[in-house]
Amino acid sequence: MSKTWRPATQLVHGGTTRSQHGETSEAIFLTQGFVYESSEAAEARFKGETDGFIYARYGSPTNDMFEKRMCMLEGAEDARATASGMAAVSSAILCQVKAGDHIVAARALFGSCRWVVETLAPKYGVECTLVDGRDLANWEKAVRPNTKVFFLESPTNPTLEVIDIAGVAKLADHVGAKLVVDNVFATPLFQKPLELGAHVVVYSATKHIDGQGRCLGGVVLADKAWIDENLHDYFRHTGPAMSPFNAWTLLKGIETLPLRVKQQTENARRIADFLAEQPQVARVIYPGRKDHPQADIIAKQMSGGSTLVAFELKGGKDAAFALQNALDIVRISNNLGDSKSLITHPATTTHKNLTDEARAELGISAGTVRFSAGIEDSDDLVEDFAKALKSIGA
Repeated sequence: MSKTWRPATQLVHGGTTRSQHGETSEAIFLTQGFVYESSEAAEARFKGETDGFIYARYGSPTNDMFEKRMCMLEGAEDARATASGMAAVSSAILCQVKAGDHIVAARALFGSCRWVVETLAPKYGVECTLVDGRDLANWEKAVRPNTKVFFLESPTNPTLEVIDIAGVAKLADHVGAKLVVDNVFATPLFQKPLELGAHVVVYSATKHIDGQGRCLGGVVLADKAWIDENLHDYFRHTGPAMSPFNAWTLLKGIETLPLRVKQQTENARRIADFLAEQPQVARVIYPGRKDHPQADIIAKQMSGGSTLVAFELKGGKDAAFALQNALDIVRISNNLGDSKSLITHPATTTHKNLTDEARAELGISAGTVRFSAGIEDSDDLVEDFAKALKSIGA
């Protein structure tokens, strides 16, 4: 019956298991370990002959409910909940490569994601090539005989570039590589990478899935065979496990995901359209606008816009700082996906460790600002931006 549920119902009821007490809200199992009825039962559990939990680092009933609910939403066979979004990214990539292998990644990545493939992986003998992911020809040119993993995020952070996931996935299949997609900015409601051919999907559950600025979390989703062959042992032995308390918090957050994302997306659209008409703004990038550079790809692979807006102010860093400082409702924070509207200056925060040349390649200028829409009244947000823009002049 659950297979026929629509997303909003899945996110309230999916994967729920109840104890002998029949609780309405999911239970938090704050335990490190589990006991067995006999020595023989413990042996059978460790051999995998019987189902059940062994140790909280491997999994818990609360984490299991979160993983199953995410699988239902994503259309995945299996998942592992991680302590953070970066734990999900690094686990998904590193669990399937070894010294001598090669990764091809889109250059437009969150700073920490880029560090994993560009700096960390090479320390262990895994080569990496960064490409302009917007052009499929660049992916093909970068392929080597030892290429094992493709990695991208779409839309990208912070300039909201969109990459043809189906096209990259088809190439990955052709060369025998696995495509890992960071789907945070699109959310699982607006984009389904597995349906487009991706092999692995990762999320920072810290963002829209929690959506209320409370806790860290991440999740890796794929088919069961890939999880069993690649992630299972890596996860058990390196220990990036999510806390059961965080899993419970995320279960509560995910219940309202469709409601929040709907309002956030509408607010983002309103702000994008407003900013596009302002003389202080050089350009606006929003996946819901017809003038987005990859509007044709968006129409094929996304069912909604985004909760984020990227824009560039003509006055550079001074104008960006002045605007952010003049806002009352929108708060300065490098987080995103929150029910509160947030804003950040990527060049001095999330992407500050990149060289000037690398930022220029990604379209991140001194005047680039990233806005994450919350669930406030859209008229209040427009008025807040209007006041702030007036304070910095034309």
